[in-house]
Amino acid sequence: MSRELVARRMQSKSVKTRRLSPWRVLFGVTLLVILSTVSVFGMQQWRNDQSTATREPWFAPYIDVTATPSFAFEQMGSTDHKDAVLSFIVSSTSKGACVPSWGGVYTLEEAGNDLDLDRRIARLKQKGGNVAISFGGLNNKELAVTCTDTKKLKAAYGDVIERYDINTIDLDLEKDGLKDLTAATRRAEVLKTIQSERRAKGEQLAIWVTVPVAPQGLTKDSTDALAKLLSSKVDLAGINLMTMDYGGSKEKGVSMLDASISALKETHRQLSILYEQAGVPLTDATIWSKLGATPMIGQNDVAGEIFSLEDAEGLNAFAKSKRMGRMSSWSANRDAKCGDNYVDIKVVSDSCSGVDQEKGEFGSILGNKFSGNISSNAGTVTTSNAPSQNEKPEDNPADSPYQIWSESGAYLEGTKVVWHKNVYEAKWWNQGTLPDNPVLQSWETPWRLIGPVLPGEKPIEQAKLPDGTYPEWSGVTAYEAGTRVLFNGIPYQAKWWNEGDSPAAASSNATSSPWVPLTQAQITALNLP
Repeated sequence: MSRELVARRMQSKSVKTRRLSPWRVLFGVTLLVILSTVSVFGMQQWRNDQSTATREPWFAPYIDVTATPSFAFEQMGSTDHKDAVLSFIVSSTSKGACVPSWGGVYTLEEAGNDLDLDRRIARLKQKGGNVAISFGGLNNKELAVTCTDTKKLKAAYGDVIERYDINTIDLDLEKDGLKDLTAATRRAEVLKTIQSERRAKGEQLAIWVTVPVAPQGLTKDSTDALAKLLSSKVDLAGINLMTMDYGGSKEKGVSMLDASISALKETHRQLSILYEQAGVPLTDATIWSKLGATPMIGQNDVAGEIFSLEDAEGLNAFAKSKRMGRMSSWSANRDAKCGDNYVDIKVVSDSCSGVDQEKGEFGSILGNKFSGNISSNAGTVTTSNAPSQNEKPEDNPADSPYQIWSESGAYLEGTKVVWHKNVYEAKWWNQGTLPDNPVLQSWETPWRLIGPVLPGEKPIEQAKLPDGTYPEWSGVTAYEAGTRVLFNGIPYQAKWWNEGDSPAAASSNATSSPWVPLTQAQITALNLP
């Protein structure tokens, strides 16, 4: 009910009955002010929630436009998942660095003539599908790397956007496209200008960035590239992770699914820091809505890495549970079983997956319940919707399950602490290192974030060593193998005879140190009174 309507009704009642006393008038005005204030704050919170909730997650596989045999993506309009990410636009190898081309071979005009690409895109749109265009890729030069003239670079990007009438682009940054910071500066400057000009005219342009990832998260090259775009005020629709080709970064025995989930979780943490550093702090839910995943279905480029149908089901379930914004796959060209005439399925094919499957099965699984489309979120503008990370909540020992971190404390590997309402676990012995120190690379911190302190939690009694359980370490005492001592309150056991070797060295060089700290489990097992 509007304030005007309330006022009219109050006035009507006063005429029909009697005049309101000054106190009643004052009470009514005060009530209206309170209700209005509550309404404004409530509406603002609703809008913040809605800005995340209304983002519709979408699925669209990549299509390698120049691959042989040609993939009939225009027929996807009759399937459940009609959208496609067409790849890759790069610098022409023969017509000039600032001339956009498909795969370095076909200019836009040549692709229209030789591949009938314009008509096929129009046919897909006619059948209800949408396309995004991907720039870059692994094998050629992304436009910003070789086109050093910013005016020509802007024209090149613009030609692609205008010709295919799209509102979403994808930047697949690999090799020089990822590492060349001079090119990154050009790219950011030009895309910021294009995006701003389009928005000023009421037109949309969503920009996704696709980057390599490891189970440990984004590499420094990837975080640098993203930081450059964000610091240049490019509004990124999202960051799409190439959850594939992990190589040595994936530990032996870890599944492709578990490696991919680990990569997504760690990247989520890194993106929170990147957006905070860019002055746009975002909620956890918003960060998840800005994340996408693109597995290489079936046999990956790395021998022995196979992304299975079961992995696809698990990744889809995880993505839905987090309400991630996007799912893709590399590629629709490969979403089929290899024929009997394909000699070695352990060797990657451009036209089949190398695993036993039905045609299009990976797409059906990965895209399950991703009901949005490429264009559904193209108009979303990123705005800060979270308190700055500088505003830290206070910890209370009474409702903290573990000890609250202290700068003077020394923490063994596996020790859990509470800091700013979150639980952290020590990856190795450390002292004086903030658990929530905003490092982008996980190896830079000795702490692993486990999760938030839950409502109603109480302190968990920790195993402790009574005073005098072991003697304090002394630099002038000789210790036999197996001897136990206390150092800064932490129990250590000698691995071999030593004298003058401080247990402190065990944290920096565990192999050569004669001391090893007792774990929490070992302390508990002592069963001391």
